[in-house]
Amino acid sequence: MTRVDFHSQVSDKIHYACRLIRKARAANCQILVLSQDLAQAQSLDQALWSFSASDFLPHTLIEDPLATQSPIVISADQDAPSPHHDLLVNLSQSLPLQFQSFQRVIEIVSSEEQDANAGRQRFRLYQQQDIKPTHTVANAS
Repeated sequence: MTRVDFHSQVSDKIHYACRLIRKARAANCQILVLSQDLAQAQSLDQALWSFSASDFLPHTLIEDPLATQSPIVISADQDAPSPHHDLLVNLSQSLPLQFQSFQRVIEIVSSEEQDANAGRQRFRLYQQQDIKPTHTVANAS
């Protein structure tokens, strides 16, 4: 069964995602990041290139022909088939359609009211599918 973890009250979803991705790559996970839209996907793409001077976080957008070879893939398209199934990082406000094909899902939820409400709804939807999500309040850093 898929493990689902919620990280809430995140002040900067892009920066927080970069930190989680770096940690997951250190554990050799292959990652799909689901963004809210193309603009957010492009912001994350840029942030991953400049996030850390000492860490190389190889990634690509899902449309890229190298997506199957990249350990980190970013997608704004819920319907696009994922080349990876270790970890799904959800930055969107929707329940990921393919979440059950992943070993783990991390839901990143900001403190903004609309995003927090969407996060609460997703939490309930997971519970309705007999999944017991964990919840962590994000650190301010």
